[in-house]
Amino acid sequence: MRSNRAKLRTVSMAATLPMIAGALALGIPAAHAADNPGRNALAGTKPAWATAKADKGATSNSAQVSARVYFAGKDAAGLAEYAKAVSDPSSASYGKYLSAKKAQARFGATKAQVAAVKSWLRSAGLKVTGVTQHYVSVTGDVAAAEKAFGTSLHNYTKGSKTYRAPAKAASVPDSLKGAVLTVTGLDNAPHKSTHDDQLPQPETVFRNSGPFSSYYGSNTASTLPDAYGSKIPYAIQGYTGKQLRAAYGAGKYTGKGVKVAITDAYASPYIAFDAQTYAGKHRDAKWSTGQLHQVLPKSYTNVKDCKAAGWYGEETLDVEAVHAVAPAADVTYVGAASCLDNDLLDSLSKVVDNHLADIVSNSWGDIEANQTPDLAAAYDQVFQFGAVEGIGFYFSSGDNGDEVANTGTKQVDTPANSAWVTAVGGTSLAVGKSNNYQWETGWGTKKALLSADGKSWTNFPGAFTSGAGGGTSKTVAEPYYQKGIVPDALATANSADGNRVVPDIAAIADPNTGFLVGQTQTLPDGKTQAYDEYRIGGTSLAAPVIAAVQALAQEARGKVIGFANPEIYARYGKGVFHDVTDNPTGSGLAEARVDFVNGYDATGGLATSVRSLGKDSSLSAVKGYDDVTGVGSPANGYVESYKGH
Repeated sequence: MRSNRAKLRTVSMAATLPMIAGALALGIPAAHAADNPGRNALAGTKPAWATAKADKGATSNSAQVSARVYFAGKDAAGLAEYAKAVSDPSSASYGKYLSAKKAQARFGATKAQVAAVKSWLRSAGLKVTGVTQHYVSVTGDVAAAEKAFGTSLHNYTKGSKTYRAPAKAASVPDSLKGAVLTVTGLDNAPHKSTHDDQLPQPETVFRNSGPFSSYYGSNTASTLPDAYGSKIPYAIQGYTGKQLRAAYGAGKYTGKGVKVAITDAYASPYIAFDAQTYAGKHRDAKWSTGQLHQVLPKSYTNVKDCKAAGWYGEETLDVEAVHAVAPAADVTYVGAASCLDNDLLDSLSKVVDNHLADIVSNSWGDIEANQTPDLAAAYDQVFQFGAVEGIGFYFSSGDNGDEVANTGTKQVDTPANSAWVTAVGGTSLAVGKSNNYQWETGWGTKKALLSADGKSWTNFPGAFTSGAGGGTSKTVAEPYYQKGIVPDALATANSADGNRVVPDIAAIADPNTGFLVGQTQTLPDGKTQAYDEYRIGGTSLAAPVIAAVQALAQEARGKVIGFANPEIYARYGKGVFHDVTDNPTGSGLAEARVDFVNGYDATGGLATSVRSLGKDSSLSAVKGYDDVTGVGSPANGYVESYKGH
């Protein structure tokens, strides 16, 4: 449920690093800038949109700047190398994770580096407003920022608006000797993330109209027109945990002893009540005392811009989905102060710095075109520290297919494009009467409405509405674990050298075969709040489902899985994944849907439509690895494959 993430999902995280990142790839101060002797440039700090054509002149010296200077640490290249080694089953260091304290001691910034960075910033006239083990935050006017970072700040047009950005890459004095990874905040274009889900995250109650199917095909739309030569079923009312556990081979495992974290922005005030109510209504295991935790900031910011209430449903979906599939797992929700990058980075850092969990589900992000290398470096450093500690991050791949319909440009989403996270794609799922897995297609939907006379579908199959994000990155190098498995045609789509292809793995995402969630919402009178349920989908559903399956696998294994991609790709071709294709029955697939026009009752009328499955923009789910579902979805045997390994 990347909750209308096309609306909220902007984590500008440019994951520009190859799997073993050298100092330059990490954005560490590199060669001396030719026009700035005695200083080292911070690659990627001038955004691509800050062009000469868009330049509107110098920013006023008195304008205010808020920035973060991230530490490179004592051995940035070594951090990336060790993160790879502990995650690679073929490495002698595989599984030799470090505690958070030891990881910081080995790779983090020294006291001397921190002191030197603070002294330099203050000497330029900037005010230090905060210091963590990852960065120094500062404020000051433009003149002081220009002095500190050896660049000029100009105003540039970006779309219909104007933003500030460096006229050339920022730099740091030679004396800092590689202490600085990057600086963020010199450009002030908005970097806010959206959550990816299909169907609104309502402030006012949202409800699905019937008729429904309780399992795939249980209720045929006998009075509606045919599609693909036959009668079609009504959409699922919403799968529950029992059905998803059976479909993805949970077996006897429950996630016992495994800690899962969920990061989103803000926090639902009703989450404990909603989660317990939902579990009781659907015969999931009751939440035990202390099983659900929340780690929240002291205060929230940008509540209006980020549409804070919309994030409540994202948290609700993520928490309920994890518990439905892994009912004994310990769940910690980490809420960011806003949907902005800095706050989301802080939430991820809390997980890593305090090792709050081994598995982290994240259903938010943005398009790759909005990512900037400075933020990419900051995000990837967190993911690398996580890998060193045995923490795996799972990110939803997006809900707009190839993004052409949404942005006009074919591209992937971020942070799912990072080589250091597991990108989770989406499927349409058919579960049978006995909770038996029937088939999956790649999630991609076309919609056509019922004609006025009720005898046909207008312009069948209709227009593309949504689908799992995927494709080839333009900025991230091909990671070693994808080589030999991802087809060359995909890997080299944007560069002969090869790039990262998204996703890695997939699970249920199609809202027409979606998951039922329970959430306290405001009723149509605008005053009353009550618990209600509705069906939802999106890769915001797929991410927590895969995180929960990984919790089952970790329980089976009896030890930490960590950054999972090398293990996932090592299992490719060994019969433990459903090889998902777009047309598994060979005859075309569709469902009928009846919706309330106003979203909650019949007073505004009903809308009847047909939703065709397996039609994801220009992306295709085919035999073998593909850019809709990756290696496929977990099958019977996937969880057990970790036992004893």
